[in-house]
Amino acid sequence: MKLTDIYRQYRRDIAFLEKEIEKNTSSEHPVLQQASSHIRKAGGKRIRPVFVLLSAGYGEYDLDRLKNVAVPLELIHMASLVHDDVIDDADKRRGKMTIKAKWDNRTAMYAGDYMFAKATEMAAAGGQSEVHLILSRTMREMCLGEIEQLRDQFVIHQQLRDYLRRIKRKTALLISASCELGAVVSGAEPQYIRALRQYGYYVGMAFQITDDILDFVGTEKELGKPAGSDLVQGNVTYPALYAMQRDEELRKMVTGYMMNPDNEDLDIEEVISRIRSTGAVEASKELADLYVQKAQDALHPLPGDTAPLKEIAAYIGSRKF
Repeated sequence: MKLTDIYRQYRRDIAFLEKEIEKNTSSEHPVLQQASSHIRKAGGKRIRPVFVLLSAGYGEYDLDRLKNVAVPLELIHMASLVHDDVIDDADKRRGKMTIKAKWDNRTAMYAGDYMFAKATEMAAAGGQSEVHLILSRTMREMCLGEIEQLRDQFVIHQQLRDYLRRIKRKTALLISASCELGAVVSGAEPQYIRALRQYGYYVGMAFQITDDILDFVGTEKELGKPAGSDLVQGNVTYPALYAMQRDEELRKMVTGYMMNPDNEDLDIEEVISRIRSTGAVEASKELADLYVQKAQDALHPLPGDTAPLKEIAAYIGSRKF
C-alpha cells in the first residue's frame, strides 16, 4: 500500500477532520480569527490525525469520538509551530509569511495560546481522563523541549544525546501520543496501545531527523524557507554536529558565528557544502533509517495488516520535502 492509497482510503474522514479544525480555530475576535486561519491555510499533511485514524483500526473505529483527539493533536502541533516561529524569529514557513511576520510577536503568542486552549477544551468533550493525562503529559514535555532548544540555541558544544532528547520532546512525543490516543479512544487492547505508542515515538524521531537533513539538502522552494535556516537561527542539528566533528575549518566558521551572531556573518552556502562533503547527510539518513526500522519492528504485536503503518514510516524516513 502506498501513502497516496492511505490518504485516499481515509479522504472523507480527513476532510471531516479538516472542517473540525477550521471550526475550532475560529474566533469572535477578528485578529485571532485571521491569525488562526492563516496558520491553518498554510497547509501540512495532517499526519498526526492520520496516525489517530490508523491506530483506531485496532479497536472500535468511531469518528465522532476520534475527532476529540485528532483535532486537538493537530491544534497543539499548529500552536507549537506558531510559538517556534517567534523563538526562531522566522519570517517564513512552508513558503508563506509566519504569523509573527504578518502581525507581530504578541499576536503570534496569543494565537498559539488560543489554539492550545481550544485543543484542551475539545479534548475535554470526550470525557476520558486518560486522554487528558496523555495530552497534558505530552504538552508538558513539548514545553521542556522548547526550553531546551532555547538553552541550546547558539551553543556550539553539544552532544548527540542533547540533540536526541530535544527532538524526542519537540517532535517525537506528539506523534507517539497521536498513535496512542487513537488506540485508547477506540478501546484497543493494552498491548496494542503500547505497541502503537512505541511505534509513534520511533516514527517521530525519524521524522525530525529527516527534517534536519532536508534543511541542508533541500531547496528554498521545497523547504518553504532558505536552506540552512536552522543553523542560522542557532539550532545545531545532527548533520551539523556530525560534520563539525570531522571538519575543523567548518567548526571554526560555525563557532565564530555562534559566539557573535549579531555581528558575525555565516557563509551558509559554504557551510552547507562542507556539511555535505563530510558524509553527514548519509550518516543522518542511517540514523533516521534505524528509527524507521525500530518503528516497523514495534508493530509485531499488532494483528492483521500493518502495511499502512509501515508505509507511512518508510515515507517519513525517505521524504524529500
